[in-house]
Amino acid sequence: MSDADPREVLEALIRERGEDYASLSRLIGRNPAYMQQFIKRGSPRKLDEEDRATLARYFGVDEALLGGRDHPVAPRIVAADKGTKRHDTDFIAVPHLAVRASAGPGAITADKRAAQRFAFDAGWLRNLAPSGPSALSLIRVEGDSMAPTLADGDDILVDRSDAAERLRDGIYVLRVEDALLVKRLLIQPAAGRVTISSDNPAYPPLPDCDQADIHVIGRVVWGGRRFR
Repeated sequence: MSDADPREVLEALIRERGEDYASLSRLIGRNPAYMQQFIKRGSPRKLDEEDRATLARYFGVDEALLGGRDHPVAPRIVAADKGTKRHDTDFIAVPHLAVRASAGPGAITADKRAAQRFAFDAGWLRNLAPSGPSALSLIRVEGDSMAPTLADGDDILVDRSDAAERLRDGIYVLRVEDALLVKRLLIQPAAGRVTISSDNPAYPPLPDCDQADIHVIGRVVWGGRRFR
């Protein structure tokens, strides 16, 4: 075990990487004040083993520095919105926003705080979104209008840098008043018109929409599904 005080190590890492207590607390599934209480007040006395391993992977340091036994240094996990140079062995942590994109009727809350982050292989992510990971976020689908392509509860990776300026046929997240909608767009470039459609035939399309009237948040580039 390292002689360094894990609290001092974490404090230094947080300061160096521009992190904050609340985000790291959410990373390990704890209440927002957990990391601050651990570092500043010494409560809990030591980190839970699973929490320590997660933080070590996130910062790319040996667990021994955080109070654990010596282990090989894990691949570094870098937050997607940090300007840190990345290597092929890195993982990039993409924020999972506390919002839902409706694939059906109804307004969706627009609380954009990052509830947690999910790590993706950096090389895979760069191939998926060549413009870079800083504009990527995960949000959850609600409703069945995009079934069978997207189901209620699916998580989708949205590239906000690939929006109205590069609009083409595909699945996008749109903002309509206070709602976020996930829909398929069919573009008529010569006329500047767009058809907003659902993959579920039970939902009728909205044809001949003016492209200028559509507020595109970003293009859906990947989806993850929980099997039930």
